[in-house]
Amino acid sequence: MRRPGDGGQGRVEEQEKLVSVLREVDVVICTLAYPQVLEQLKIIDAIKLAGNIKRFFPSDFGVEEDRVNPLKPFQVFLDKKRKIRRATEAAGIPYTFVSANCFGSYFANYLLHPHDENSTDIVVYGTGQVQAVLIYEEDIAVYTIKAADDPRTCNRIITYRPPENIISQLELLSLWEKKTGRSFNRVYVSEEELINLSESLPDPDNIPVSIVHSVFVKGELMSFEIGENDLEASQLYPDHKNTSIDQLLDIFLVDPPKPATAAFA
Repeated sequence: MRRPGDGGQGRVEEQEKLVSVLREVDVVICTLAYPQVLEQLKIIDAIKLAGNIKRFFPSDFGVEEDRVNPLKPFQVFLDKKRKIRRATEAAGIPYTFVSANCFGSYFANYLLHPHDENSTDIVVYGTGQVQAVLIYEEDIAVYTIKAADDPRTCNRIITYRPPENIISQLELLSLWEKKTGRSFNRVYVSEEELINLSESLPDPDNIPVSIVHSVFVKGELMSFEIGENDLEASQLYPDHKNTSIDQLLDIFLVDPPKPATAAFA
């Protein structure tokens, strides 16, 4: 916890300090990592006590958890986020729930390993033809800030699904080959292998493979249509010049990131 305008830090357990900080702001955007997701219940309690928060963004920013049905390890993962959504609604706190889908540079790095100039093998999950949504992290931040002051997003779910950020693994790999002039050997991992791993690996190692299955094999990011009653970021904010997948890979060419070591969030 950090107080706006200074370097003060605290813990979510320090309710009095947390309430004091909340009374100095209007909007709370929470980015707690997955192991701390349920700690947001303490933030919700503090928001109720503060009584002045105009918008709360829980630490969500992934798949649309109320519209997917993944393998059990990922389901348990999402159940904690759903609990925070339901607690927020029950508390009567003005909220915006964000479904940002995949963090673009993280997942492009995970799938392509652009830092490894010697490897010629790229793992492809399932058929590689299922479409996913990869959004550049800076665009996720911009869309979220825009949504924070937008009355249209109050007590709504907003999905980040620009058309230029929808791509399959094979399309992503082909685009990377074109940009780099390299050819890669596609090593396929079947759906059955991923399911078996999700059942045999210990917790939390079983979560990443379950996420991969949901996103890149089952295609749950694109399993529902954006209807007229849904909110989609690029439609709400057409003035923002969103970073396409093509442009994101150009960034990798200039400054390839270090290997992804963080757990899926």
